[in-house]
Amino acid sequence: MSTISNVDQVLAEMRRIASAAQGSGIETGTTQKGDADFASLLKQSVNQVNDMQQSASKLSSALSAGDPNVDVAQVMVALQKAGVAFQAMTEVRNRLVSAYQDIMSMQV
Repeated sequence: MSTISNVDQVLAEMRRIASAAQGSGIETGTTQKGDADFASLLKQSVNQVNDMQQSASKLSSALSAGDPNVDVAQVMVALQKAGVAFQAMTEVRNRLVSAYQDIMSMQV
């Protein structure tokens, strides 16, 4: 059941990114430009996950250093968000690899 909810979250995130891309003037067609757009959207998603992980790491370091402006709840929420984002990205990667393998095994 948790896998289904993770996939739903990934799809929702992909839809959000696609709508943001359309709002910023990036086309999401199936032409040659569409291929580059998919790559840029994928890169943007990976960068967002990386930023979340780095932010959570900085908060964790600040908490362990004794920064009075950082509380435990804030650090735990940031760490959980980064963990969920990474799991979702990993699930998307696994689905993409599986789809690629299926396509490559098709007979022409």
